[in-house]
Amino acid sequence: MAFEAVRPEKRMLTVPRSVSTSFACLATILLYPLAFAVPQAPSGPDRPFVVEYYYKVKWGHAEEFITLFKKNHYPLLKKEVEMGRLLKVTAVTPRYHTTEDGRWDYRVTIVFKNAASANEDFDEKSLIKQLFPDQETYKREEQRRFEILDAHWDSPTKDLDLNGP
Repeated sequence: MAFEAVRPEKRMLTVPRSVSTSFACLATILLYPLAFAVPQAPSGPDRPFVVEYYYKVKWGHAEEFITLFKKNHYPLLKKEVEMGRLLKVTAVTPRYHTTEDGRWDYRVTIVFKNAASANEDFDEKSLIKQLFPDQETYKREEQRRFEILDAHWDSPTKDLDLNGP
C-alpha cells in the first residue's frame, strides 16, 4: 500500500489491485454463509413455549377417551387459541404399537404464546361454564375421561439447533 504524497490532511489510501481483489475474495468467503443462514427462533420472554401431553389409556378405551377429549377438552383449548393464550394445538397417535412400558395412545402438543402464559394462574372455570352449560354432564364425562387413563404425563420441550454449534 502506498500513500499519495500530498498535504497531510489530503492523504489518500491507494490500494494495489491485487490487494483489493484479495479483500473482496476474503469478504465473499466470510460473508457468503450469512446469505444462507437459517433464521433463528426468537429468544426471550416472547418465544413460544411447547408442552407435549401424553395419554396412556386403559386397553379397550382409546376411542372413548378421544371422543370425550374432543367433546369436552378440545373446545376449551380452541377457545384459548382464539383468545391468544395458545398459538396452536395438535394431536397424534402412534401408527404402530410399542412395548407396554413405553406405550402411549395420544400425544397432544400445545404451543403457548410464551412461557409466562404457560405458567400463569389461568382460571378456566368461567370458560368451562360458558362452553358447557350442562355442568353435571361435563363433570361426569371429564371424570370418566380420567378414570379410563392408565397414565398421563406432560413434557415441556425446547427446540435444538442442529445446524449450530
